[in-house]
Amino acid sequence: MKQMHNFNAGPCVLPREAVEAAIEAIRNFDNTGIGILEISHRTPGWERVMAETRQLWRDLLNIPDNYEVLFLGGGASTQFFHVPANLLNKKAAYLQTGVWAKKAAKEAKFYGEVEVVASSEDKTYSYIPKDYVIPTDADYFHITTNNTIYGTEIRYDMDCPIDLVADMSSDIMSRPVDVTKYAMIYGGAQKNVGPAGVTFVIIRRDLLEKNYRPLQTMVNYKTHAADEDRNISMFNTPPVFPIYVMYETLKWVKKIGGLEAMNKINVEKADLLYNEIDRNSMFVGTAAKEDRSIMNVCFVMAPGHEDKEKAFMEFAKERGMVGIKGHRSVGGFRASIYNACPVESVKALVACMQEFEAANK
Repeated sequence: MKQMHNFNAGPCVLPREAVEAAIEAIRNFDNTGIGILEISHRTPGWERVMAETRQLWRDLLNIPDNYEVLFLGGGASTQFFHVPANLLNKKAAYLQTGVWAKKAAKEAKFYGEVEVVASSEDKTYSYIPKDYVIPTDADYFHITTNNTIYGTEIRYDMDCPIDLVADMSSDIMSRPVDVTKYAMIYGGAQKNVGPAGVTFVIIRRDLLEKNYRPLQTMVNYKTHAADEDRNISMFNTPPVFPIYVMYETLKWVKKIGGLEAMNKINVEKADLLYNEIDRNSMFVGTAAKEDRSIMNVCFVMAPGHEDKEKAFMEFAKERGMVGIKGHRSVGGFRASIYNACPVESVKALVACMQEFEAANK
């Protein structure tokens, strides 16, 4: 069977050992003779996995004790309204760097005033806005750190004069993060830390007491937080299987050396691919070079070669490249090189691009 190289934007490529562990857990979880898909979430074995998964988050990101780690359903899109429901009193500020950032701001308008402090929509979100002013009278400032569709990324932890909220769906665990710079970090797991079906929320504990408005029980973050004795809340049945795969994936990240090592690998992969895009006469990158994402690499055919887009797509497909078609709003190509994407796959894509160039000179 031909080797396949998975560059899908999400759900993401997963570590092989996490996949193998999940397959075994489906057959027999924790030596119970019952599979993970059938196990009660109140069994001691599952409670242990929940506790260890939260601890892995704390260990890998060095999360302080005054932050809670929650595992919720509904994806990051559900957090677009959970965040303002819990945190917006009068006004919130948003940085609009892509489709998902725009959608997050739209949902917040149901709860109060929203100020979009800057937007890169004027150039198809191909850059991260600079030199904007964060309003100090806002309740929080919301950013999307990585933009999967457009291939831009905020790769630093900014100093913010108000509470900073970040959607890190597609670059969490790709680099070390100073959690203390953020009031809250959230995201869907399916880009970097597991399969679709579970959403992570890292939130400073004092935010659980805002009480700006009456909230439905499931929308209130406090419902899902640990109690004063740090007993884990499972108000309703958690997404058991996605959390288990997350657990195995984070064990893999820790095994390879944590986030410093992970970042080094990710930078190496991104440099390999961007260097080829910049060198190759057939292709050109779409994102501003200073804002390029190390998770999602977007590129198109170079001027004069636009008619060869379909030919390259077929050429790459024949060589085992999967999921490199760009988003419909951008076109071209997108290679998502998340944590578990092996460097060998990136090298295979680079070789494919070089071969295509040689055949079309």
